[in-house]
Amino acid sequence: MRAHSRAHVALFIVNLIYGLNYVVAKGLMPSVIGPSGFILLRVLGALVLFVLLFAWRPQRIAWPDLARLGLCALFGVALNQLMFFHGLMRTAPTNASLIMVATPILVLVFAAALIGERIRPGKVVGILLGAAGALLLVFLKPSATASGATLLGDAFILVNASSYAIYLVLVKPLMAKYSAATVMTGCFAIGAALVLPFGIGEFLAVDWAGLSRPNAMAMAFVVVMVTFVAYLLNTWALGVVSPSVVGAYVYMQPVLATGAAWLALRIGPSRLGLPAVLPAELGWEHGLCAMLIFSGVHLVNRSDRER
Repeated sequence: MRAHSRAHVALFIVNLIYGLNYVVAKGLMPSVIGPSGFILLRVLGALVLFVLLFAWRPQRIAWPDLARLGLCALFGVALNQLMFFHGLMRTAPTNASLIMVATPILVLVFAAALIGERIRPGKVVGILLGAAGALLLVFLKPSATASGATLLGDAFILVNASSYAIYLVLVKPLMAKYSAATVMTGCFAIGAALVLPFGIGEFLAVDWAGLSRPNAMAMAFVVVMVTFVAYLLNTWALGVVSPSVVGAYVYMQPVLATGAAWLALRIGPSRLGLPAVLPAELGWEHGLCAMLIFSGVHLVNRSDRER
């Protein structure tokens, strides 16, 4: 399999993991662990795994690249995760989904401004198609999910989307020089120091000895799969494809999350140790949304191949 094809497989797996995360991690916050404490758990747990991987084939990072690595840690690990979790607690899931639709658009703009990526018509059309599919999927959700939104929460989600877009653009040049393990070890080491003051209190307040098995398994999934594996694959793929392609895959998350929720409901949430999930049924409208999103990602990918 060619590197380009492997990169797309990796990106699909990443967004499948993120889609599953909406089901697996649901209900952990704030009853089991606070948002900042959860982020600290994610960063510290993934850092241990990245250090072990880095030790297998270490690389030395040049001094001029440390500043960029620090910015990647700030935007891709600390600010990105803190803003998302705290924003989600202060706004409605529908509002968060709507704002996150802006991520691929922001990636396209930042990539053009910061690293000179060419904005091709195919990418613009693909991103707009994907946005249309994601927006339709959001509006198909029950209207009750629109409650509980605050301006501060919406602002946090917008900062999250912007910081993730900046991270995707900033980390691209590093991937031309270093392995994904090297870049991620540096990012998470710096990110851990940035997150520690915010999360240490909530982290220590967790009743670790009294954790139920489903909660412990959900936490392990978030640390190993959602953080370690997803960041590793995402960053590796950036060494092969452009940031706008990686950003376009964000549109797949609501489709995959919907599919994961549907499957969990069919198996039985209680058997999986999960709370009740939505949607209960999938209709032709969801298929249309998926078609728009996959078509959009395909157009962005095809345009990227023509560069």
